[in-house]
Amino acid sequence: MDRYQAMTTFLRVVDTGSFSAAARQLNVGQPAISKTIAQLENVLQVSLLTRSTHGLSPTEAGQRYYERARVAIQEADEAELAARGAGSGLRGRLRVSAATTFARLHVVPYLPRFLSEHPELDIDVILDDRTIDLVAEGVDLSLRMGSLADSTALARKLATGRRSVLATPRYLAHAGEPRAPSDLAGHEAVVYTQQANIWSFTRDGTEVSVAVHGRVRLSAAEGLRAAVLADMGLTIASDWMFAEEIANGAVQRILTNWHLPKIDLWAVFPTGRMVTAKARQFATFVEAIMAEGSEWHSGQE
Repeated sequence: MDRYQAMTTFLRVVDTGSFSAAARQLNVGQPAISKTIAQLENVLQVSLLTRSTHGLSPTEAGQRYYERARVAIQEADEAELAARGAGSGLRGRLRVSAATTFARLHVVPYLPRFLSEHPELDIDVILDDRTIDLVAEGVDLSLRMGSLADSTALARKLATGRRSVLATPRYLAHAGEPRAPSDLAGHEAVVYTQQANIWSFTRDGTEVSVAVHGRVRLSAAEGLRAAVLADMGLTIASDWMFAEEIANGAVQRILTNWHLPKIDLWAVFPTGRMVTAKARQFATFVEAIMAEGSEWHSGQE
């Protein structure tokens, strides 16, 4: 039994949740996948997988083996990449997590460019607005915004983005345009539940905080976008979230002579593991994408 091939097969079975899906991705027959897993379990003398109505999932022993095998495969890939030279393409599988709306607007459309540069690389993109456990989920790189909850996290700042008070012209025509932060208290706000409903502004060294109120509170950025575009109220959001609408006039910035705290974009890597070349290069790729947009500034500034 080829130990490297067996580990690769097992990782693919766990990642896909079935023998048939793993077989399709590895371009082999399903019986070959079943035989490889059986041989691996026989060598290890443990059961690695369990069946349920939801498909295949690792046993406790299988999960431990998965985590170690994934690191071993990554390190083997790193060694091979170093031997082949830095100019060669990446290969294997890269798992990236990112907030749903951010990825949909500013990452996924650019993936063909990255994949064309690395034809032997596959990418899994996990779309989730929550902060997930990178090690438990087998994620190589997470794109996160805002302050990092864990100060010990292995992270690299990729960009800094502007935030604005935003609303549609139709809403402003109906409700009037605020001229000062205090005016916001009389407006309908679309509130993102992951942010406070007290908005703080600064200008010329003066800070003003305003408690806003709204009948609609949303837990995901997709909902926030939809509510604002439906003329339901004004909101505070990162400019990247409405970049296209700001550019074409469907949404406009308000109170532009006041400043809101900026928001940082981070590449976060799993602690306790070597950062792979795949993760490093993808972080550099995203950083370059952000530099192309006017709503972002370099993370090194």
